[in-house]
Amino acid sequence: MLRIYLNHRALRSICRSLSSLPKYETLKLSQPKPHVTLVELNRPTKLNAMNKELFEELKTCFEQLSIDKTCRAIVLTGAGKAFTSGIDVKYLSTVAVGELSQIDDSARKSLHLRRMIKRTQSCLRAVDQCEKPVIAAIHGHCIGAGVDLSACCDIRYSSRDTTFSIKEVDIGLAADVGTLQILPKSITNHSLFRELVFTARSFDTNEAQQIGLLSRVFDTREAVLDAAINLASVIANKSPVAILGSKIQLNYARDHSTDDNFNFVSTWNSGMMLTEDIIKSVMASSVSSEKSNKNVPSEIEYEDV
Repeated sequence: MLRIYLNHRALRSICRSLSSLPKYETLKLSQPKPHVTLVELNRPTKLNAMNKELFEELKTCFEQLSIDKTCRAIVLTGAGKAFTSGIDVKYLSTVAVGELSQIDDSARKSLHLRRMIKRTQSCLRAVDQCEKPVIAAIHGHCIGAGVDLSACCDIRYSSRDTTFSIKEVDIGLAADVGTLQILPKSITNHSLFRELVFTARSFDTNEAQQIGLLSRVFDTREAVLDAAINLASVIANKSPVAILGSKIQLNYARDHSTDDNFNFVSTWNSGMMLTEDIIKSVMASSVSSEKSNKNVPSEIEYEDV
């Protein structure tokens, strides 16, 4: 159970946001704290297996949250007993038996499949490209496409009981929606990572931390969700201009050379350094320093962006 203590202003903010949260068939949205959106994969009876509708709704949801001024940080988790058991086998069967079987020409089959892969990639890339920090709160099972999805998140927390598997090799293909495209640039133990990819074997949170997939592990699902929401709240209380700029810089740096990164940030900050948030932040830091040497949260309120 999350214990959340809110002042009247924060409560009004949450009430306004809750009334405007969109409804989805495979996702559930809520706002546990001001400016924090909790997104739950909501197919618990299927262990949140990812079907076409879930992929499409992820894209719609995160593209919307990226421009939602009331949202400053996002926690992504799974309802029920698992984060996600990976791609829905029924969905794969529909593509293989239903759609492709109706196309005779090999080239046209390939083009159809390529479009489908590109579309699925765009659904998970919407998480990676969302301008708001995304924290994954993982529990139970994180299999196949679940690892792809977690790779698209900025920060990954997990409960200790989680079982992971980069499962794609066992179904005859290479992971193509995140795991092999994003993680190699941040993984700390490439030898172990390649072993997990090539064998498709299950691994626990200890090995997940060894390769750099997880930053923190907690004893229970409740604890990991609580920690993720609290972290999101800390981030949401920072300057949204600074947080948005930092995420954009981090993603750009991941995909470009050092020279490109310096050129990009000089152009970016030549505009963003004009923000009033800098003055507010400096003033708030001065007040906090006078009160205590500890990191005392300031009462400053930043405008939405």
